[in-house]
Amino acid sequence: MKVMKARLEFLKKDAVQGFTKYIGLTPVSLKPGKFITRLKIAKRHLQQDGFVHAGVLATMADHTAGYASYSLVPERQRILTVEYKINYLRPASGGFLECRAQVLKAGKQILITEAEVYSIKGDVETLVAKAMHTMTSVPKDKLSLAT
Repeated sequence: MKVMKARLEFLKKDAVQGFTKYIGLTPVSLKPGKFITRLKIAKRHLQQDGFVHAGVLATMADHTAGYASYSLVPERQRILTVEYKINYLRPASGGFLECRAQVLKAGKQILITEAEVYSIKGDVETLVAKAMHTMTSVPKDKLSLAT
């Protein structure tokens, strides 16, 4: 149990870097197979009509689903998205976005994960996007940049 707790703490910190740090994505909760992230909506996240850009919702869903999957694989493995489908249910606005992802099925190499993105205005949560992901677990030493 101590090893799992240490691993989850590492993943929670690891989840905030690069692009996700740039857009302001922050971890809320990480448990085995489940991850929740939050984003304070800023002007830079909006599209031309004042709603949150679809790319922000897609980034949240993909990243959050990825770390939900990452929490279930051995330390020597990494997670890559094979494919995902996202449905945008309504325009997103408000103060925050929250993404909740959970692994539905974890095989030895393939993991199926779903993610839901909610717009939060005060005490009101509205489901604005739902995504289904197929992830693959890859040994860290097999990763290489495409040439």
